[in-house]
Amino acid sequence: MSEPREIESLSEAEARDELDHLQTALTAADLAYHQNDAPEITDAAYDAMKRRYLQLENAFPELRTADSLAGKVGAPAADGFAKIRHEVPMLSLGKAYSEADVVEFVERAKRFFERDKGLELVFTAEPKIDGLSASLRYENGVFVRGATRGDGTVGEDITENLRTIADIPKHLKGKGWPQTIEIRGEVYMTYAEFQALKARSAAAGGQDYVNPRNTAAGSLRQKDASITASRKLRFFAYAWGATSEDPAPTQFDAVQKFADWGFAVSPLMVRATTVDALVAQYREIEAQRSSLGYDIDGVVYKLDRLDLQRRWGFVTGEPRWAIAHKFPAEQATTVLRQIDIQVGRTGTLAPVGRLDPVTVGGVTVVNVTLHNEDYIKGFDSFGVPIRDGVDIRLGDTVVIQRAGDVIPQIVRVVIEKRPASAVPYEFPTTCPVCGSPAVREVNEKTGKEDARRRCTGELICAAQAVEQLKHFVARGAMDIEGLGAENIELFFEKGLLKSSVDIFRLHAKRDAVQQALHDRREAQALVRETASGTKRKKVLAAQDRTYEGLDKLFANIDARREPELDRFILALGIRHVGETIGALFARTFSTIEAFRAAGIAGELPSIHGIGETVGSAVLGFFANERNVAALDDLLTEVHPKPYLVTVSATSEVAGKTVVFTGSLERMSRTEAKAMAERHGARVAGSISASTDILVAGPGAGSKLKKAEELGLQVLTEDEWFELVSK
Repeated sequence: MSEPREIESLSEAEARDELDHLQTALTAADLAYHQNDAPEITDAAYDAMKRRYLQLENAFPELRTADSLAGKVGAPAADGFAKIRHEVPMLSLGKAYSEADVVEFVERAKRFFERDKGLELVFTAEPKIDGLSASLRYENGVFVRGATRGDGTVGEDITENLRTIADIPKHLKGKGWPQTIEIRGEVYMTYAEFQALKARSAAAGGQDYVNPRNTAAGSLRQKDASITASRKLRFFAYAWGATSEDPAPTQFDAVQKFADWGFAVSPLMVRATTVDALVAQYREIEAQRSSLGYDIDGVVYKLDRLDLQRRWGFVTGEPRWAIAHKFPAEQATTVLRQIDIQVGRTGTLAPVGRLDPVTVGGVTVVNVTLHNEDYIKGFDSFGVPIRDGVDIRLGDTVVIQRAGDVIPQIVRVVIEKRPASAVPYEFPTTCPVCGSPAVREVNEKTGKEDARRRCTGELICAAQAVEQLKHFVARGAMDIEGLGAENIELFFEKGLLKSSVDIFRLHAKRDAVQQALHDRREAQALVRETASGTKRKKVLAAQDRTYEGLDKLFANIDARREPELDRFILALGIRHVGETIGALFARTFSTIEAFRAAGIAGELPSIHGIGETVGSAVLGFFANERNVAALDDLLTEVHPKPYLVTVSATSEVAGKTVVFTGSLERMSRTEAKAMAERHGARVAGSISASTDILVAGPGAGSKLKKAEELGLQVLTEDEWFELVSK
């Protein structure tokens, strides 16, 4: 892969452009990995982008903003769970990819403590478990609550799910534990349980599972704790957060205390005083990797003495006194036989390579991600050549690796073995599922094409249908209670729902709906009886109570036949149209008929807050005749209310731009936006010089800091209510 340009040769404008690209890509990767449990890029690719991002910020400090990713970890806590603020942040670790990096880590420690004559520095080395980080709070030895890492500052409350894990004691054993302590560690799934879950799911006609790490993370975020219990998750303890007193004077002794208190800890943790000893343990753990029965992706080194850890401190959200030495990805050679195009939930055309089966890291690989058409041609998303600019063709002999032991990727084409008949791959320009045009949008800020090609048939593309249906009924959109993701998937699979309009025609299929629910509960009861020993009769009785409200479901559907216009526009699922944009369109056009007419005519008026990207997406939606036909069909069942805004002549916020941040306690974010708009204000998602008011709830972060720097009016939630009630 060609190296990016030297930072010293970049102009400020070029650096700003690259920083914007990197910030967007890194933020998306954080959400995919930490919140959605579905990583889209490799660990190595992420780390390379993050290093480049930090180097650019250091070289151009004037470009650093309040939203800088320096020091940030993870992703915001997902919706649907209560939030828990960590008293002590859950930080990420610096990375080492070679022995030279480990040498530098130890040398930095020696330089920092060089004035401490005769001081011998001791380090610990332990496996880096590849799972989901969790923090467990104990008070007087009793487990009281637990949370995910989240964004490092605020995590999701998953207490009840954590209680189902046998490795997590509900009461600490032994004695000598602090009055309060947060035990931290990793939730993971063994290979054996992962394979057993796949088999149970396949037998019941359920979903397939990709890998143990993502499955463990998804299992821990279940709304039903009994599902989590059936997955037999495990937990290793290796650190702690807030505590009333140190568990021990050293890292190693503290972890041994955890074992005394009833936790599982890694038996491969050792102490060492030299680089050679640390690397020797790295090699030892690497040699045992395939026989451990669970995923690890490296070895973590930590300075052992806690007082020295505190003296050495932190930098950019990472402890100076710890580092993660990552394992290199294992590689193998095989042949690419076919390229299939899969259409994702947002219409993205994702190419998947089909390989001759080959074993990599103990796993048989037959598929490999090819990312997008530029990647196939030999370029990354910035137009920089990769694989020395060599494209990928059918019949090519390729070298693949499982980077991070999760996502197989092609790292090299063996060009000397390329068949003479091989020709460049032609990426499709129409959707292989519905035949709609597949386009690459242009970023209005940079003028560059998006690396991904997307299907434009939002309402009529079967590949997007299930996710579009979930979006349509979601709380912020049509808000149809009782028609959640599980039921949407079931009804779609049974042919009861194909598009949004079918929701309002379910009444006519009542018997089929009831039968689908019955068949599912029978299958689920069988799986749970097998997995947990729970009597099938008891499970069925509980599910009878769940499904006895079919009349209520139909009533909820009927209650949404006259939705608010902004909710309806949002529910259509037009790309880039979120709650704020939907409300802007509703206020501008007032009726769905006017919005439809403007879209079909291809003449959207200039609307403050709506740029070229959104405008193009809306016009592209209406340019597809089948989208219009689907909308018209939907409007035979649904009649959105006209959007009427009555602004008091004495409104204190009329014409002002308002931003909400933090955890609002008296209203939801949607209610807050609606309230502001009713009083004539414009709601924005980010702080700028044009912002007039910031309403900051508990946990407000970078937006509050930026507002204070700009001298903007900052209100608490109570002060906001007082202002708009004048």
